[in-house]
Amino acid sequence: MDLEEFDYALPESLIAAYPSQEREAARLLVVDRKSGALTHSVFAELGDFLEAGDLLVLNDTKVFPARLRGAKESGGKVEVLLIERFPENGRSRWIAMVDAAKKPAVGSRFGFGADVAAEVIGDLGHGRFALEFHHQGDFNALLEALGEPPLPRYVRRKRATEGLDRDRYQTVYAAHPGAIAAPTAGFHFTPELFDKLRAKGIDRALLTLHVGPGTFQPVREQQIENHLMEGERYVVTAEAADKINGAKEAGRRVVAVGSTTTRTLEWIAQQEGNVVANEGIARLYIHPGDSFRVLDALITNFHLPGSTPLILVAAFAGLDLVRRAYAEAIKERYRFYSYGDAMLIL
Repeated sequence: MDLEEFDYALPESLIAAYPSQEREAARLLVVDRKSGALTHSVFAELGDFLEAGDLLVLNDTKVFPARLRGAKESGGKVEVLLIERFPENGRSRWIAMVDAAKKPAVGSRFGFGADVAAEVIGDLGHGRFALEFHHQGDFNALLEALGEPPLPRYVRRKRATEGLDRDRYQTVYAAHPGAIAAPTAGFHFTPELFDKLRAKGIDRALLTLHVGPGTFQPVREQQIENHLMEGERYVVTAEAADKINGAKEAGRRVVAVGSTTTRTLEWIAQQEGNVVANEGIARLYIHPGDSFRVLDALITNFHLPGSTPLILVAAFAGLDLVRRAYAEAIKERYRFYSYGDAMLIL
């Protein structure tokens, strides 16, 4: 399929620069794959569209303050996005993306405040560099003080990040630090909503996929099938696998919350035949024509044109229906992207 088929025009005014005032207040567009019906609601009423016995599966990764702003030795500005720490060896060595006016040379150094410096110790290609940090004290504590939530570039404001982002660019059930982008479909849940869903007989299971650059890297191949997905680390526990398999065996629906959850479930099922306790690196790229072994329904936000999450949604719901749903959301002025509104696809 041609990448242009996944393009659409979005007024810039519909790109959400801030989250909704209350998490549950986000709007919800319900899409019925069988009938093609589109229903407008709010996320607080999610339970009205789910059934007793449905199982929500959510990604409990936690976003860490991965963006650092500093200066080169020459005085020029530099911005670093930490991706993954090298295995512990007593040193603070990281794989990172570096945004500077000029590509940094191996051996160059950056400063981040008075107490933290980084040296470029390797060029890993594809825009990645190996950095070694020099600091006093616990690096994680320093990172909490100096780092910022890594908001996407399209979240445009006078200030890149604000205090509210440390809370709102995170799900309420985030537990395992390691993500550089949030599983945004989960932003709309609250403890109170989980209680309401549980009272209706809707259970949940948690898995972990640490969202990395692969999720938000643009598709650059004109024929979308030629795109290669970058791997991301995941963990699925035996408890979660048992819940998911139990739901499938009983004929109950598995409702994935987000594209990262979807890719993790379908990756394991593709490798193992069903969902099992597992950990590793998921590299699954889902596009139209692919089948789904686990998924029965999907909760997702509205995604960028030509992005892998949008292509995944089209694979699940059908491109024509997704186009119609997006056109309806634009007409009704839904808020788009990470801090925007949500869809439930049944």
